[in-house]
Amino acid sequence: MHTLLTPAVLAAEDHYYGRRYAVTKTTPPRDAFSLEERAFIESRDSFYLSTISESGWPYIQHRGGPAGFLKVSGPHELLFADYGGNRQMLSVGSLSQNDRVCLFLMDYAARERLKILGHAKVLDAREHPDLVERSAPSGGHAAKVERVFVIEVLSFDWNCPKFITPRYTADEVQTAVEPLKARIKQLEEKLATLQDGATEQA
Repeated sequence: MHTLLTPAVLAAEDHYYGRRYAVTKTTPPRDAFSLEERAFIESRDSFYLSTISESGWPYIQHRGGPAGFLKVSGPHELLFADYGGNRQMLSVGSLSQNDRVCLFLMDYAARERLKILGHAKVLDAREHPDLVERSAPSGGHAAKVERVFVIEVLSFDWNCPKFITPRYTADEVQTAVEPLKARIKQLEEKLATLQDGATEQA
């Protein structure tokens, strides 16, 4: 990511590896989501969101929901509905002073991860019913939407799979074992038939 390759980062690359990533002096054009990014983002059921507090400390929160709750609303825009949680309002308060965010999206099973940089604004759901309708996950939600996050995407980057430990959700495990369960049932039924036949012969 061009934005993150600062002089200090390049100096560290020189120190440890004797080389640095090439950085142009002109700002590159903003990354636009392709179909690949859109499919990946809209298949996620969670992501991590980092903000910068007024005291200068980074803060990371987890956001989760049904697959597709983080919506690609344009080539450079994301949005998602936000609900009441612990009512600390840490991310919302921080964003009112510094709109920079980083999103970290993981697919542990496929060992893929996508990092997204952007500028976010938080809108009161009571004042933006149109955005609530656009951002609310399909199938509804037990809680009421309180806010809508709108993220103007600056750039994104795919990371290598190295050191990502594969992990699977309960639904993914269930899908994987369904054929095995079906096969076990077939074998049990066959075994029962053979046992009944042996009993009759005896």
